[in-house]
Amino acid sequence: MNGLVIVGHGTRSVAGVEQFAALVERVRRRGAGAVGDVEGGFIELSRPPLTDAVGALVARGHRALVALPLVLTGAGHGKGDIPAAMAREQQRHPGLSYRYGRPLGPHPLLHDALEQRVDAALAGADRAGTWVALIGRGSTDPDANAEVAKVARLLWEGRGYAGVEPGFISLAEPSVPAVLDRLRRLGARRIVVAPYFLFAGVLPDRIVAQAAEFTAAHPELDVRVADLIGDCDALADLVLERYAEALGGDIRMNCDTCAYRVLMPGFADKVGRPQRPHDHPDDPVGGHHHHHGHDHHHGHGSVGVVGGGPGPDDLITVRGQALLDAAEVVVVDRLAPQGLLAGLRPDVLVVDAAKVPRGPSMAQDAINAALVSHARAGRRVVRLKGGDPYVFGRGHEEVQACRAAGVPVTVVPGVSSAIAAPALAGVPVTHRGVAHDVTVVSGHLPPGHPDSLVDWAALARARGTLVLLMAVDTIAKIAAALVEHGRAPDTPVLAIQDAGHPDQRSVPARLDEIGAVAARAGIAPPAVFVLGPVVALAAPPA
Repeated sequence: MNGLVIVGHGTRSVAGVEQFAALVERVRRRGAGAVGDVEGGFIELSRPPLTDAVGALVARGHRALVALPLVLTGAGHGKGDIPAAMAREQQRHPGLSYRYGRPLGPHPLLHDALEQRVDAALAGADRAGTWVALIGRGSTDPDANAEVAKVARLLWEGRGYAGVEPGFISLAEPSVPAVLDRLRRLGARRIVVAPYFLFAGVLPDRIVAQAAEFTAAHPELDVRVADLIGDCDALADLVLERYAEALGGDIRMNCDTCAYRVLMPGFADKVGRPQRPHDHPDDPVGGHHHHHGHDHHHGHGSVGVVGGGPGPDDLITVRGQALLDAAEVVVVDRLAPQGLLAGLRPDVLVVDAAKVPRGPSMAQDAINAALVSHARAGRRVVRLKGGDPYVFGRGHEEVQACRAAGVPVTVVPGVSSAIAAPALAGVPVTHRGVAHDVTVVSGHLPPGHPDSLVDWAALARARGTLVLLMAVDTIAKIAAALVEHGRAPDTPVLAIQDAGHPDQRSVPARLDEIGAVAARAGIAPPAVFVLGPVVALAAPPA
């Protein structure tokens, strides 16, 4: 069996040295039978020095050791100083080999110990009203500081504290006073300062002093300092676990806090579950309803069919903007707000749907194919359309194509120009006592066309508001059909071009004259026609 040398950094604190020695003895006791021999030593500041500990093990016949750094985070001591000290021991003792264990944290045993120290300080006060300031040593190594932030988060998860904020006693921000002030500004009334330290020492003493200083300046706050982790069974067991790992050659990246390997508070339903591609409940992409029954071997690609609104960049929905911000591929329409493209990250692939090769009805198939192929390659795709995707936008054809291909797809409604253009021109499509119905009609086929699904005679009899999209070329024929079937010739009509843009313009006319007036005024797409008594409510154009 290999000898175990527990390596401490060292401290000027007599109490700290005593706690270290007590832990070494506890590991010896609890590891009896599993560990050949245990010694402990320090690399500086304290006795016994590491060289004495290694010398004692070598004198008892050990040539293969496990050197375990008694540090919480992988910083300079663990990454550099202790291996350097062990290298000197190998020069001193030819033939000596050692395996190097990894830092102790983060680890559930440590988090549970911290939780117990915090609860002891609370002495029955409730966790929900308690903020915890977790104070680490602080390092010039960002990775080491990030570990403390990670532990703070893990200590918060599932334990019911109001919050846990990381802070540092040296070399890193926020300092103890800074983190306490941050918690005060967040509304904390009761704070437990939890030192993320193993044993007593100069720095833990400094934490206590700075906390006391802050408390004196803020008597309205209840600030308590929890004990250090200290010599305890949990710490000894963790040392033995790290020893066994090092012997087994398992000193890979730390997976102790991986919720798929170990039960973590607040994450109980994950262990042992097969993973499926999923949307997070907070994601702007809707729930799980499109995924069932499909085998998504192709990663986490998805399609969002997003209505960009009637033209201006800032009339898109917040959800639409969020999907756009996260997109890796954007397939864009001619009528989509072009200004939104300027805000995309430079690495986003923009596919212009207007340039898709067009044969007889081929364009839509080609667009559908592009959406599916990018999503299947694992990319987040946004199909950005003008207005609302489901108001004459062919959005549902794209949704059906994605569903048929097993690609997760979500629809984000947009502000439709059918409603927005009249509003921007001062016309309410409904108004109390004036219009109780509004009908939105596609004008791309003239009345009488064999493929038309519109009952123009019924619309002529209706009394409410009629909004016509894609009707620039057909407006004269539509107006004639409406008058022929009984709509009053003097019904007011407003043509609105480029709604929402700086060059928006409105041209008013009577129903029986709108065709000629629009032609004379040079009305061109994109334009919306609104007709009915509500048009009379519009302020006359300035």
